[in-house]
Amino acid sequence: MKGKQGLGKGFEGLIPTGFDVSSVVSPGESVRQIELSRLHPNPDQPRKSFDEAALKELASSIGQHGIIQPLVATPSDSGFRIIAGERRFRAAQIQGLKKVPVLVRDHKELEELEIALVENVQRVDLSPLETAVSIVRLRDQFSLTPKQIAKKLGKAETTISNTIRLLQLPKEAVSALQNGSISEGHARAILSLKSNEEEQKKLLNKIITQNISVREAEDTAKQHKQNTKQEITIDSSIKTKLKNIDKKQGTKTKIKPAKAGGNLTISFANSKQLDKLLNLLS
Repeated sequence: MKGKQGLGKGFEGLIPTGFDVSSVVSPGESVRQIELSRLHPNPDQPRKSFDEAALKELASSIGQHGIIQPLVATPSDSGFRIIAGERRFRAAQIQGLKKVPVLVRDHKELEELEIALVENVQRVDLSPLETAVSIVRLRDQFSLTPKQIAKKLGKAETTISNTIRLLQLPKEAVSALQNGSISEGHARAILSLKSNEEEQKKLLNKIITQNISVREAEDTAKQHKQNTKQEITIDSSIKTKLKNIDKKQGTKTKIKPAKAGGNLTISFANSKQLDKLLNLLS
């Protein structure tokens, strides 16, 4: 990645789990078309299961547009071992392709590339978004888990995961963070409203127009989440059922609504009554 200019046009293309080919293809380096039969998955790939529906969607996209980002593989005794792009490989199989574009790198080249990416993430002049993009590249190009990346970078695993989450911001918030209109702390407050993009945009607008602090942004997000939790209403028919249970079983029930569900308490007189209640519940 070449400094902050790398976050200009096409930045959104870095958000998917695929990787940016420009970071692994050197000038003048060619991509080879290799038969699917000669490629095999990396046995150390941390991801062991793949969403079938998502794979079919990707296969359909590949059928229309082809494989835009080539796979990365290294030579092995049985052909080529996939370093990055197993989803594309599996989708290509579904689509019935015979060959796929592959960038072949030997072990030494891969080691050098990994070292370069690690050093890039550790640069002090990178913006939060640039750091996030570099970590995603490191994750996807080498099939590394957040825990493995954290160990390589000497950072906490939660720090790595939180940094990657910045790429889930709405487009407007990404631009604001990129141009310095909001801070990383503001961005995290916006992310906390992940279930409501409209509210994320409202908070973003409030941060920019009212110049509120990170703490104020966090409080606003927290208040919104509390307000959206509606206390449940106990229907009269439910109350009637509870009274009938008390009458038949000789118990005392209490129901207490809350903003997230509630509590039902059943008082019993002895172990025999408790055993009877448990049998009823089971």
